[in-house]
Amino acid sequence: MSSAQTPHSELVGTLYRDHRGWLLAWLRRNVACPSRAEDLSQDTFMRLLGREELREPREPRAFLVAVAKGLLFDYFRRAALEQAYLTELMLIPESEHPSPQEQHLILEDLKAIDRLLGKLSSKARAAFLYNRLDGLGHAEIAQRLGVSVPRVRQYLAQGIRQCYIALYGEPL
Repeated sequence: MSSAQTPHSELVGTLYRDHRGWLLAWLRRNVACPSRAEDLSQDTFMRLLGREELREPREPRAFLVAVAKGLLFDYFRRAALEQAYLTELMLIPESEHPSPQEQHLILEDLKAIDRLLGKLSSKARAAFLYNRLDGLGHAEIAQRLGVSVPRVRQYLAQGIRQCYIALYGEPL
C-alpha cells in the first residue's frame, strides 16, 4: 500500500490538525464520559476518511459538529436499544435467561438490525416494524402513519430490500 497522501487524506489531516482539539472540547461538553468523547472525536475523522468524496467545507467546525452529532445520535440510539433489551431481559425468569455469550450475540444482532433499519426513513422504519413486530396490516399502518396504503407497501418493500442487502449484498 502506498504511503503517498491523496488530496482527500490531506484534507482530513488538515481538519484533524486544525480542529481536533476544538471538536474534542465540544464533545466533552456534550458527553459525560471523557473517553467516549475521545472515541467520538476519532470516529468523526475516521468517518471522513471513509467517505468516497470530500470537499473542503466552508465552515469546518460546523461540518465536524454535524458529523459528530450523527455519530453521537447513533451512539445514544444503540445505548437505548441495549438498555431496552436489558430491561426486557429482567422481565423473564433468570432461569430462562440466555447465556452471557448468547446475550452478547443477541445484542450484536440487534445493533446490526438497527444499523440496517437506520438506512430507512422514519416512516419506512416504523411501517416495517409495525408490520414485522406488531403484525399490523397495511391499512392499520397507513392510518397510524397518516399515509396511503400504496405508500405503506412501498415502505415495506424498502424494509425488505434492506434485509435482502444485509443477507445477500446489493442486487445486481
